[in-house]
Amino acid sequence: MKDKQTRKERRELRRQDVQRRLKRKSRATLITYAVIRLLILAVMIRSITAGNSENAFTCLLSLFLLYLPSIIERKLEMRLPTALEITVVVFIFASEILGEIACFYVTVPFWDKAMHTVSGFIYAAVGYSMADILNRDHRISFRLSPVFLAVVAFCFSMTIGALWEIFEFSVDVLLNKDMQKDTVLHEITSVALDPTRSNIPITVSGIRDTVVNGQSLGLGGYLDIGLHDTMQDLIVNMIGALVFSVGGFFQQKRKKRSKMAEYFAPVADAEEAELHE
Repeated sequence: MKDKQTRKERRELRRQDVQRRLKRKSRATLITYAVIRLLILAVMIRSITAGNSENAFTCLLSLFLLYLPSIIERKLEMRLPTALEITVVVFIFASEILGEIACFYVTVPFWDKAMHTVSGFIYAAVGYSMADILNRDHRISFRLSPVFLAVVAFCFSMTIGALWEIFEFSVDVLLNKDMQKDTVLHEITSVALDPTRSNIPITVSGIRDTVVNGQSLGLGGYLDIGLHDTMQDLIVNMIGALVFSVGGFFQQKRKKRSKMAEYFAPVADAEEAELHE
């Protein structure tokens, strides 16, 4: 009986916590969530009707991902600023629904690179915020310098970006997919082409076609298998990470929250309570 009552009390506390967090969210955030969820549900219904189970699963995954900001807020006891939360929600829709299902990764130039740039920025914001929250915790006896906080944010973002590229490679190899999009090149350089085996790079330029088993692929050049895409993704991830890390550094230097931090850096619940006292 007592155990049942305890479970009921826990459920009530969780319900109150959810209501409190919802009240804290801006009108723009709630509208964004509602619109994105409706759009994803519409795409999912259309996918199920068309018998496309893969797209329907992508929609389900996207709906689950939309709960991640709330889970992060609850588990880490922090508040996500409106700008960051809306960016994350729109990013999920743009990468999963528009990118994968609407084929924007293939049909829209630089869509993939734009997504990786934004994700690098978001990862840096998360890494920075986790380190900053620890930095502000009075129970911890040391303080991280502004440079170290910026480095942590940058390294965290690059680590997540690298792990994602490993995931893409693993899916391509194990499931015969093409998450690492191929690139058509007109020039290649390789030591494998050196007949003397002396580790001399040989360049072949002006490539206009790729022939496999005697059949032209009709690509107008050499088909690179994922390497250029992976490196370009990591480079634009680095750009996004640098933008946030540099902004975070100057914020710490000034000892006050900058506009960028106000819009994109999560705040610990305890810190927010202090700000409102």
